[in-house]
Amino acid sequence: MRLLKVATCNLNQWAMDFDGNLKNIKESIAQAKEAGAVIRLGPELEITGYGCEDHFLELDTVTHSWECLKEILVGDWSDGILCSIGMLLLNKSELYNCQIFCMNRKILMIRPKMRLANGDSSIEFRYFRPWDQNDQLVDFQLPLEISEAISQKSAPFGYGFIQFLDTAVAAEVCKELFTPLTPHDDLALNGVEILLNASGSIHQVGKSLDFRLPALTGSTRSLGGVYMYSNQRGCDGGRQYYDGWSCVVVNGEVVALGSQFSLKDVEVVVAQVDLDAVAAKRGSSGLFREQLGKTRIPSVAASCALCQPFNPKACISTPIKIKPYVHEEEIALGPACWLWDYLRRSEASGFLLPLSGEVASSSVAAIVGSMCQLVVKEIANGNEQVKADAIKIGCYSDGKFPTDSKEFAKRIFCTVYMGCDNSSQDTKKRAKDLADNIGSWHLEVLIDSLVSALLSVFQALTGKRPRNKVDGGSEVENRGLQNIQDRIRMVLAYMLAALLPWVQSKTGFLLVLSSSTVDGALTGQLTKYGCSSGDLNPIGSINKQDLKSFLHWAANNLGYSSLAETEAPIDDKEKEITSEEISVYAKSRRNSRCGPVSMFKTLCQKWSSTLSPSEVADKVKNLFKCYSINRHKMSVLTPFCHAESYSPDDNRCDLRQILYNTRWSYQFRKIDEIVEEIEADVTESNLKTTANGSYKT
Repeated sequence: MRLLKVATCNLNQWAMDFDGNLKNIKESIAQAKEAGAVIRLGPELEITGYGCEDHFLELDTVTHSWECLKEILVGDWSDGILCSIGMLLLNKSELYNCQIFCMNRKILMIRPKMRLANGDSSIEFRYFRPWDQNDQLVDFQLPLEISEAISQKSAPFGYGFIQFLDTAVAAEVCKELFTPLTPHDDLALNGVEILLNASGSIHQVGKSLDFRLPALTGSTRSLGGVYMYSNQRGCDGGRQYYDGWSCVVVNGEVVALGSQFSLKDVEVVVAQVDLDAVAAKRGSSGLFREQLGKTRIPSVAASCALCQPFNPKACISTPIKIKPYVHEEEIALGPACWLWDYLRRSEASGFLLPLSGEVASSSVAAIVGSMCQLVVKEIANGNEQVKADAIKIGCYSDGKFPTDSKEFAKRIFCTVYMGCDNSSQDTKKRAKDLADNIGSWHLEVLIDSLVSALLSVFQALTGKRPRNKVDGGSEVENRGLQNIQDRIRMVLAYMLAALLPWVQSKTGFLLVLSSSTVDGALTGQLTKYGCSSGDLNPIGSINKQDLKSFLHWAANNLGYSSLAETEAPIDDKEKEITSEEISVYAKSRRNSRCGPVSMFKTLCQKWSSTLSPSEVADKVKNLFKCYSINRHKMSVLTPFCHAESYSPDDNRCDLRQILYNTRWSYQFRKIDEIVEEIEADVTESNLKTTANGSYKT
């Protein structure tokens, strides 16, 4: 038996937070070594964080990445363990997304990514060049500072594998697993037994079971092998949530799996595998023997062995059964984890939500409630980082900390029902009941006097006073009055978010949560700078149809019984375009890349049993008309958690994250060090001048 213990990890990295990211990397290596692992795999671009966007184009980012790698190399972190570290580097004026293989304080090989992600939420071609010289390894000259620190002038760079004395190891970076003609088959046919995939894979509802799992298990099912998968986790500063799910697969079976939704910053997944099982599978495959070695891939020789001596008491990791999350559960957990990362890193003291008692805002409230439950559960499981963050945000003292989710919600979550004389008593009651279920600090206020004050100003300016439709007003008057109410709610929400902590003698501010859905974004059923505005929106890429299912699930599984009665209001526009139809439109438009004509043809076939071609045509034309008229609203839409592939997010020019570590601890410390060096040089120069008998005036 050739026994090998390997470790992969979920890391909650933050874009441009080099200190925090390096701390997590070191902690994961320490845990891997403590477990006896001889291979440690980290996520894609783990030193910088995956979501740096246009910061990748700054040379500082490249420099700081090398500085962090140097700190790993000069210490004992890589002693006795092969570490795959994700970072970017500059080679001949081109940026590459790379995996750096390090061991025993040396760089064994640098593997640049060959197939870049370039889709709706990934634009790697904007920053990186794909490596296209698949038949060779070139000599990469290491930066002078690195070269001097580790006494190594260069390292092999390109597509290849590392040949150890007892096995062979190679990388397959993120997207390369999900493309045609994947590298892992050719690598396997060149004798590679262990494949390491460093990933920056974002969460989308249903993605893990529908796409990720089949690709991971399929990678070694026919040709055998050990496949290690590492992923980032958390909100690293933008709209995406990375959902972890790091795992180890052996011969097509998952033998170790990390969590998908968790508040842990560092989670290490360890497995002990028998490489002889890989050899046996390959030896019994006629296809493998037939194709063996037909494509030659260059290699790097490593003069050491990775496998352990035979141990009859060794416990080999065996296949595990994976329990899938239902879609509603993913809606409850993914955006909740995203919100927690944003809250703890923004230095805010909580959230404020205008709660109407209807589907959208009730869904946001339930997700915040889910977040509070996750925090309390994680603290109970001994997570000291979550505990420290919760104590700070919740303003606990005297050694107290959250032990009850409703009590924690009361401290960090304020809900406000902003009604008027025409508001339904049912929605008011539902909002109050849900707030009681969750535990939020709930306020109720009438906004009629504020609306009347604005209308009086308008009347003084124009001599006219608009009326609601029910009072005989026109459609224009009615829409204008609705928009005034929505915008007053937004202004009131921000006033409360700024001043309520002061009322409670607390520091900080509250983040205003928006509750507009993908339905409103596509059809314009929202008011610009109204209640659709806010600081964050956890449901902005989810449609109402899915949210209705989520609310029924949350009523039974989160303990929020009042949600069972929540229904969506139906206005005139929704009679023309239903939520179910919008879901179909959104998927056709984004996922199938349908324009108006191709969408019409597709939906004619899909709805042929219920609608005539002319009726389908009217619906499609109405959808694209609404979308086009209201597209300007996307430019000010509240940043939302990317949870579905058909999101309508608009992000065009300055592509940098929206959440920063304002301390910039690593970068500012570098500035201070340079200042100290300059001042020391000036002082030394002055002393020399004084010693020579010259004096400055």
